[in-house]
Amino acid sequence: MSERLDGLFEQYGQSAWLDNLNRHYLRSGELAEIRDGGVRGLTSNPSIFQKAISGSDDYDEQFGEIATDDGPIVDDYWSLVIRDIHGACDVFSKVYDHSDGVDGYVSVEVAPDLAHDGPGTEAAARGLHERINRRNLMVKIPGTEAGLAPIEQMIAEGNSINVTLIFSLPRYAKVIEAYLTGLERLAEDPDADLSHVASVASFFISRVDVEVDKRLESIGTDEALALRGKAAVAQGKLAYQLFTERFAGERWDALAARGARVQRPLWASTGAKNPDYPDTLYVDELIGPDTVNTLPDATLDAFVDHGTVARRVDADVADAEAVWAKLADVGVDMDDVAAQLEREGVDSFAKAFDELIETLETKAAELQN
Repeated sequence: MSERLDGLFEQYGQSAWLDNLNRHYLRSGELAEIRDGGVRGLTSNPSIFQKAISGSDDYDEQFGEIATDDGPIVDDYWSLVIRDIHGACDVFSKVYDHSDGVDGYVSVEVAPDLAHDGPGTEAAARGLHERINRRNLMVKIPGTEAGLAPIEQMIAEGNSINVTLIFSLPRYAKVIEAYLTGLERLAEDPDADLSHVASVASFFISRVDVEVDKRLESIGTDEALALRGKAAVAQGKLAYQLFTERFAGERWDALAARGARVQRPLWASTGAKNPDYPDTLYVDELIGPDTVNTLPDATLDAFVDHGTVARRVDADVADAEAVWAKLADVGVDMDDVAAQLEREGVDSFAKAFDELIETLETKAAELQN
């Protein structure tokens, strides 16, 4: 096991998850090696599967078996994805057991074109839970306004949910409320076991700095330029403060007494996109109890090699608050930043999904000729 990943969890209570999945990892045993190195779970998204399926021939055998029927290609996509999800759930099942259900989860996302369709999202999330039916599965629901009701409903039904694409503190507060209300509804059944429900709230980190830095450079004043590279970590620290406030007090204590688990903040998009920033910036600065960091391969390797293992997520909170105030002072509208990033995030996943479906349609046509 990596000393840094071991210290991350054993000393500071943060779980490292892998933000990647492909058939080669499963066939080669590499995913099990990554797990044994200290990675405690896995996330996936439409972009990850687009890269995995379009970029290799690892899926051709299975696709050749299923693509000759008369069903829609999108059903074939889900067959490919679900086999990988089952394989990853197998790999991480022992982490789930050893952690008593704290970790070991594998996340799969509903179709991205449902991001603003609440009823469609609810039906899709329920369908994935029923079809995959694994205790260490989390279904990802976008934290859009339309996603809030499905999140609450899925929790009320006892399902584990990864809330993805969160870009703002106000939306995060609504996500927490959806989780708490869902748990309270579930707790109305005196026989319900709340300890079987897990959830994470996925804040996208590096994309915030990309967009905010662009705006700061457009403003161009010394005060604005001095704030570059600070918005994302500041927002993460303020989100953690909100987490600690909301998962405390009488309301939470009543749920915890029934076995409820906190909805852990998950730091996503933690690869530094600006080469001028340290490649482990968004890991080092957001380490702390009851959190998850889901890392792409390169960022995971960098952290294992030279990351700094220290509790930082609740350090220098006053500085984070000052950064937040200064962003407003120089003219950066963080609500507008969040709205733009949400649109871009949804569009990016939808584009990857559509491109993959087109690739599979082309392959299916070739098989039939």
